[in-house]
Amino acid sequence: MKKQVIKYLFLVLCFGVFVTLSAEAQKAKAKPRTGTKRSSNKTAKGKTNAKIKPTAPVTDTVKAVTPVAAPVVNSDLPIKKVLPSLRPDEAVETSNLRDRTPLPYENLRADDALFRHKIWREIDIREKINLPFRYSADENNGNQRFISILLQAIQDSAVTVFDNIDDRFTTPMTKANVAKNITGDPIPVHLYDQNGNDSAVIYKNREFNPDSIYKFHVKEEVIFDKESSRLFWRILGIAPVMNVINSQGVNLGESELFWVYYPDMRPVFAKYEVYNGKNFGARMSWEELFESRMFYGRIVKSTIDNPYDLKIKNYPGLTDQPILQLLEGENIKEKIFNYEQDLWSY
Repeated sequence: MKKQVIKYLFLVLCFGVFVTLSAEAQKAKAKPRTGTKRSSNKTAKGKTNAKIKPTAPVTDTVKAVTPVAAPVVNSDLPIKKVLPSLRPDEAVETSNLRDRTPLPYENLRADDALFRHKIWREIDIREKINLPFRYSADENNGNQRFISILLQAIQDSAVTVFDNIDDRFTTPMTKANVAKNITGDPIPVHLYDQNGNDSAVIYKNREFNPDSIYKFHVKEEVIFDKESSRLFWRILGIAPVMNVINSQGVNLGESELFWVYYPDMRPVFAKYEVYNGKNFGARMSWEELFESRMFYGRIVKSTIDNPYDLKIKNYPGLTDQPILQLLEGENIKEKIFNYEQDLWSY
């Protein structure tokens, strides 16, 4: 009996020790870790402790590159700013005349085109018949020079302008590109200090003089329509011509600035009147002037007997003969006239 009691007490004592150890283990698990790090100086037997010195912070010797602001692109064309009149500047009512729209073209069928050729002309506004192109007065709709009318239409986004790489209207241009073509490359301007020493160089654009553009190229097509038995002249495009001067001041010769498609410009031309020095009551619109052929332009190129697509000045034997070039253009005009006359019988 005593042996059973001792055995029972021994079991109770072992169970109590087991419960105590379990409780202490659970408390140890629940205890939060401290922020102290383990020592890294423990090494294996026979090895010495090596102290690692912290390396100095590496600084970037290359300075941060600040982004350079893109240059401001000037898309304003060199047009004279004209203030509108705050009172009626005319004794007659002309507002309805400025709201005119051009009449639509008569439809021409390709099957009825018995005769077709393309003609390129050069209009020199220094000639007497072309002096209205140089009329420099200001009116409510702006300056009345022909070049100013073109530039104002481009500035107002009323027409699409095309690059001068060709005359087939293939590459549109932006206003900034047009402004660059007009003013040219910036020229260097030297600045001097009070002692006369060259201190700095700045670049400025040239001043634009509208009267410096006195030539225009016109591309048109002549068609004889057998349905109406008429000869039609249809203008396709207009391009101002300017002497190109590089940044060194060297004149590179004449070049077309841009091309505008004439049918797109007809609504704009209908709102501008042409100068008439004899009678202001008989002024026509620019659209009527072109449709009535009230201008003169010498022929500089045509598709008549020109298989190599050359300009007249590049014809063999005519390169250095401006008089012969003019006569060749008149010869082309006479060929067209004779073709129309030969179709009639009297």
